[in-house]
Amino acid sequence: MTVILDRVEERRDELTEAAAAGWHRVCPVDELELAWGEAALIEGRQVALFRTALDEVYAVAQQDPATLANVMARGIIGSRGNRPTIASPLHKEVYDLKTGECFTNPELALATFSTRLVDGYLEVEL
Repeated sequence: MTVILDRVEERRDELTEAAAAGWHRVCPVDELELAWGEAALIEGRQVALFRTALDEVYAVAQQDPATLANVMARGIIGSRGNRPTIASPLHKEVYDLKTGECFTNPELALATFSTRLVDGYLEVEL
């Protein structure tokens, strides 16, 4: 019984540390389809999630920087060389999923968030 309680306490400490660091558990990664966007509400913030490989998920702001509409999860996933991209569904500006840099209009930038996979779940750092 003591061993189980110690493990529970260790896990509780891990979760507390993760929350303090700004990490938020969003969903099981298997619920995200490959090459498809999904929107999530994390701590009151709309985030667009893109699973580009079995173990690779990107998180960006759901709000399109050009129009301020919350539509980025419906964008078109692509790439520029080896850089994964998302094209806005409205005016087709193309953004780097890693950095948020806009390839088509240097005045625009898309907010990006760090992601990680923990025990089969996606976590996003805000």
